[in-house]
Amino acid sequence: MAKTTIQKIQQVAAVALNSAEILLAEWLPDGQRQGSEWVACNTARVDACPGSFGVSLATGKWNDFADQDAHGGDLVSLLSYLNGCRQLEAAMQIDQQLGLGIFQRSGASKAPVFKPGATPGKAELRQKAEAQRLAAQQSAAQAAQRLWHTAGPADPAHPYLVEKGIEPYHLRQSAQGQLLVPLYAEGQLVNVQCIDQQGQKRFLKGGRVQGAYAPLGKVRAGQQLFICEGWATGATLHGYTREPVACAMNAGNLAAVAEILKERYDSLDIVIAGDDDRLTPGNPGRTAANAAALAVGALVVFPIWPQDAPTTLSDFNDLARWYRQQRNAT
Repeated sequence: MAKTTIQKIQQVAAVALNSAEILLAEWLPDGQRQGSEWVACNTARVDACPGSFGVSLATGKWNDFADQDAHGGDLVSLLSYLNGCRQLEAAMQIDQQLGLGIFQRSGASKAPVFKPGATPGKAELRQKAEAQRLAAQQSAAQAAQRLWHTAGPADPAHPYLVEKGIEPYHLRQSAQGQLLVPLYAEGQLVNVQCIDQQGQKRFLKGGRVQGAYAPLGKVRAGQQLFICEGWATGATLHGYTREPVACAMNAGNLAAVAEILKERYDSLDIVIAGDDDRLTPGNPGRTAANAAALAVGALVVFPIWPQDAPTTLSDFNDLARWYRQQRNAT
């Protein structure tokens, strides 16, 4: 790679910091800002520990605490990692997206130096990115509604449901065998999480996740409501308690869902049922659950692990399955 190309990549990485939050909201749409970091699920893999993936909005450095090989020093390397492409291709994509024109110039020596805060048309770029984000969410919501209404009831024998030991409740299943978990916001279906036969999960591209949730049971004012991360955890809680549950789908969304539901329903008795990511540095599940409970004045509960339970277990569904295995073994 020629030196001038390296310089251009570095230049794009430096300028991209001015629009870091806009870019990250598109690349990692299920995330949210927490202080000076963007915290999200790692979309490049099946993230067993949502919330362990963080990107510095100040420097662009990123790291997945659940994967020691997943880290980098700037936004170009991040996009390269997420898209599985070369850093040159990632830099050119950012260059085109932000309209920088760095790769349209004949040489690095002729290119003006871009300093933080000096990106032309920053307000216009922000407005354009926001309009694109909202359009993508609307398109995904329409696709979600089509998928939902053309799908049939979920098969209780679906491998994912059998593995997790849970009922399908009101899930639907596509003709391709994917379970469809509905996400609602403001009473409207805005996205679905698709779970295939192998348990691989994905949301619709561009679909809304932040502030949206998958309900189990009926939320009522003045009654108890559990808020948790994943749907399997929610189905386990609902099955054992018969109380309504709102599944936020990731740790970074717990507080947003709790705040929205507390505002919507009077005197709601919220209980945050957190994951306990004991093997992940910083324990993002426990940290996010405590923060969400503090934000809305809710109670918080975590699984209580028996002394002989494996440390790989992290949520209430893991605990329920472990107990079931112990009973079946005796």
